[in-house]
Amino acid sequence: MFSFTSADGVVIQVRGWLPEQGAPRGIVQIAHGMGEYAARYDHVAQRLTAQGFAVYADDHRGHGHSMTGTPGDLGADGWNLLVADLVTLTGLLRQRHPELPLVLFGHSLGSFAVQHYILDHSALVDDVVLCGTTAVDGLFANIAAADGDLLALFNARFQPTRTDSDWLSRDEAQVDAYVAHPWCGFEIDATSMAQLAEVASTRLAHPVTVPTELPIYVMVGDQDPLNDGLRLSDLLVDRYREAGLTDVTYRVYPGARHEILNEIDRTRVEDDLLAWITRDQFSAPL
Repeated sequence: MFSFTSADGVVIQVRGWLPEQGAPRGIVQIAHGMGEYAARYDHVAQRLTAQGFAVYADDHRGHGHSMTGTPGDLGADGWNLLVADLVTLTGLLRQRHPELPLVLFGHSLGSFAVQHYILDHSALVDDVVLCGTTAVDGLFANIAAADGDLLALFNARFQPTRTDSDWLSRDEAQVDAYVAHPWCGFEIDATSMAQLAEVASTRLAHPVTVPTELPIYVMVGDQDPLNDGLRLSDLLVDRYREAGLTDVTYRVYPGARHEILNEIDRTRVEDDLLAWITRDQFSAPL
């Protein structure tokens, strides 16, 4: 691990995985979701390093090793600083691995941060992956309609539920591990959530500043409650295409819930991800 200090003095911890042999062929930067931490992506990182990639993931402010107080408390101007931390990390990774292509991967809340990031800083990355993602303004509208009760909204289609986290995956072992871990299962603070909601309606809903040539891979489960029966992931993809993006790939996994990388068919999901990442600019075979 290594760390860097954010603009407000918060120390952001970063986990890295490197190929066991040879120099890296590319970089994958992972932005994890809300109420989790970087090490949960170890199985994906292992697949990527086996194919020659250097992989890095920060514990976001208010999460994991970067937590300084109450879980999920991002601090003053927390949402904007979380996005800025991702930009800072990209710069550090470019210094560590000059001239290598960089893929920016975000899951769930991390994908919302990536959506925000590429509005202003897309020149720093070569490819973008949005996993377990959605049209964020539409998600907030659904949350408001459910009186702000996220768990009730997310678990509604899975009743009767075994746990409050059944919406994450059909794999009960993965759900139980999530429920048992003290660094999982919390929300970000109300002020940061409100910041995100504002950004979602004013900026994320209108991605006109994203360069039309930026490749984007959207990967979701068709039972992910964040997407309201795929209505909102469809909307997200439509918005990018209407903004003129010409390289948008949209892959849906039947039966899969929110954490498609922790689902019962996760090997297929990982295979598809690797195939997309290596499709053009990386010369080494899968």
